Amino acid sequence: MSELVRTTDLHRDFRLGDAVVRAVDGIDLEVDEGEFVSVMGPSGCGKSTLLYLLAGLDRPTSGEIRLEGRRVESLSRTRWARLRRRHIGFVFQTFNLVENLTVLQNLEVQGILGPHSARSARRRGHELLDELGVGDKAKALPALLSGGQRQRVALARALMNDPPLLLADEPTGNLDSATTVEVLKLLRRFHTAGQTIVVVTHDERVATAAQRVVSLRDGRVVDETRLDGGTGRPLTVGDLVEG
Repeated sequence: MSELVRTTDLHRDFRLGDAVVRAVDGIDLEVDEGEFVSVMGPSGCGKSTLLYLLAGLDRPTSGEIRLEGRRVESLSRTRWARLRRRHIGFVFQTFNLVENLTVLQNLEVQGILGPHSARSARRRGHELLDELGVGDKAKALPALLSGGQRQRVALARALMNDPPLLLADEPTGNLDSATTVEVLKLLRRFHTAGQTIVVVTHDERVATAAQRVVSLRDGRVVDETRLDGGTGRPLTVGDLVEG
């Protein structure tokens, strides 16, 4: 198994008035291809900040982030955006769907911004919605969906461009117990199919669905536990970093 993600001595500081708060304090993390890793810890421990750094949605104060061996932490916003569209799927706790677009249109936009033509984006969107059990909601607006349905759509959007890495920030945080179980089954299903997943959670049920649990406290890793449990050539990270 080859390494997909690595962080080295990663720090993220925030200034609050005259005080400096260190949200991420020297984290070293490795995630291999095909691995399912959960990052767990109390509120304010830095787990969501870490996920946003891995997605390029925030920038580290210092340290390195490597994706498929390439350093990416200092990429421009434009290159990070290109990288996310093809290599990183992100599931937000609050779903982050565009409310004035239909369910299918939310997926189509993601696909067209990535590698898809309009026709292939529509086809891929229908495939994912059917696979996730919300195919009958393709023409609905997100506001008309339940929380569980909205999270399924958010997961479909994140997977739209077949990203090597799926990041999920508290994906069950706004869901009831029964719907949480449904989302966990979906994550396990995609992991079984080879998807690399890093999920941030405070819920032990979610954490223990993974192969490895990384525990954070005060911005540091305090414990790791392994559980049983156009050309036709895909663009590489190197293409997107250097292009």
